[in-house]
Amino acid sequence: MEYIDIVDDNDQVIGRATRDEVNEKHLRCRIVHALVFNNKGEMAIHLRSAQRPFRPLHWSTAAGGFVQAGEKPEEAVKREMEEEIGIDSPLNFLFKDWYYGLTGAQHLLNVYKTIHNGPFIIDPVEVERIEFFSLEKMREMVLAGEKFHPELLFLLNKYF
Repeated sequence: MEYIDIVDDNDQVIGRATRDEVNEKHLRCRIVHALVFNNKGEMAIHLRSAQRPFRPLHWSTAAGGFVQAGEKPEEAVKREMEEEIGIDSPLNFLFKDWYYGLTGAQHLLNVYKTIHNGPFIIDPVEVERIEFFSLEKMREMVLAGEKFHPELLFLLNKYF
């Protein structure tokens, strides 16, 4: 069973819970996101697999997910990149920010950046496909009604 660290307003661990408990009780936890750019400045985003229980077939950051209990965010983001898109690439920490979702989610996003031109080895259980897009193209996709994961929308709207 997967456990997640529960954190307070200051990002101090105050407990742990299962993923289901975190989601059901809207507990504060850490999430990581890897923003992968190519040499042209385009961002890689992946289309979540139809098999995903939350937001299937929504565009999401190149890799991301929950930080597991006892895991550091730096470890989690590397693990997520390897699991979801099959890369190991040097990462730079960008920022932390609280995301409060419409469903009650309280996630402390730990966001990292890397430069990688591919190729990617996707996990088909997690990822349908991954593509590079300019920020302008992603704005057009949002306006056209393409489905985007709410945390990716939050990051695009606030930081890009």
